[in-house]
Amino acid sequence: MKVLNKIKKFFSPSSRIIIFGFLGVILIGTLLLMLPISTVGGKGASFMEALFTSTSAVCVTGLVVKDTATYWSLFGQIVILLMIQIGGMGVVMIAVTVTRLSGRKIGLMQRSTLQETISAPQVGGVVRLANFIIKTAVLIEGTGALLLSFVFVPEFGFIKGIGYAIFHSVSAFCNAGFDLMGVKEPLSSITSYSNNLIVNIVIMALIITGGIGFLTWEDIKKNKFKFLKYRMQSKVIILFTIVLIVLPAIYFYFLELGTPKWDNLSEGEHVISSLFQSVTLRTAGFNTVDLASFSESGQMIMIVVMLIGGATGSTAGGIKVTTIAVLLASALAVFKRASAATLFKRRIPSDTVHYAAVTFLMYIVLFVSGAIIISAVEKLPILHCMFETASAIATVGLSVGTTGDYGTCSKLVLIILMFFGRVGGLTIIYAALSRKKPHVLKFPQEKIAVG
Repeated sequence: MKVLNKIKKFFSPSSRIIIFGFLGVILIGTLLLMLPISTVGGKGASFMEALFTSTSAVCVTGLVVKDTATYWSLFGQIVILLMIQIGGMGVVMIAVTVTRLSGRKIGLMQRSTLQETISAPQVGGVVRLANFIIKTAVLIEGTGALLLSFVFVPEFGFIKGIGYAIFHSVSAFCNAGFDLMGVKEPLSSITSYSNNLIVNIVIMALIITGGIGFLTWEDIKKNKFKFLKYRMQSKVIILFTIVLIVLPAIYFYFLELGTPKWDNLSEGEHVISSLFQSVTLRTAGFNTVDLASFSESGQMIMIVVMLIGGATGSTAGGIKVTTIAVLLASALAVFKRASAATLFKRRIPSDTVHYAAVTFLMYIVLFVSGAIIISAVEKLPILHCMFETASAIATVGLSVGTTGDYGTCSKLVLIILMFFGRVGGLTIIYAALSRKKPHVLKFPQEKIAVG
């Protein structure tokens, strides 16, 4: 009871709803995946297999210990798909939608929690925004499924093809990275479609759309192509997203996929594969080439881009592009001896800079600590472990192929990182905000040398 009371004192009511909402869905998913009906063999998954898969699905990560297509039955795959959708759109948003459909009113507490979930600037209009998000998500996922069905239906038949199209559309839009292509080769992701333009372009479009954030959608809807009228946040997200897609793609094209060991790819495949691998680092988790074949430099670049992640208030994970933008603006302000950090001729509040620094520090400490623990336990190279922990905490799902061989301790580390990556940073920051109290007493100031 004392522990629960301390948790209640630290976390705001809204933060508790977010944390326990995700935990509840993960637990339900774990129990469902342990049922005999959930696996192909009819024996049911072990607790650790079910917990890892459930956490990965709800936290829209995509790391797996068993191949999704060959290990889980149709029932298990449907459970995974539902968890991906709930995790991608947010437990609270789904709950609010169900409440609306049932005809019940949404109270102030639910509105406040919804505001935190989608990173809305204010409580006013948050339900309208939530309705817009749900409708847009259904439209985008439906369009993606329709386009993918032109490839999957001829290959797998009508019923199975439609099912595959829906599964991969939802997984891509939610930046989850789960796939059903293990029917061709276990744990192969979508490498068999490296030369298929429809699959590549549709999945890339879904990843980007899901990763730029709900508020950016609203800006695009409201202001169309009038970029100057967008919110500062939307401008930052769009600009950084373009940069973080183009620069890695150029590197992959010339220094990775352009090397002799990739001569089996055509020129067109070189271009589309370079672009796809760059886009999927927005925390999506799909891959069309073998990432273990990339050089250590290439894998290090992937780690950095994965950690940055997508936009705040999106289906993507990571530290977030806005956090990195704020820190870069703050550093530039120091170099210029400016009084405040600015972006697009707008001053950034000092509190925002502080929260960005704390978020960055939390992610880096957990990412490095997790890699050190796994490397020590599994006796693996630290770079491979850093790749896995970056993929987990940034909820990416990309792997160099070692996840399934990890022991219980290492799997638990990845589970904790996945959960923190999905709800931890945002929730802890809001918890700190909710407990903020005015300090009357001020200590004497004294300078300390840094740098």
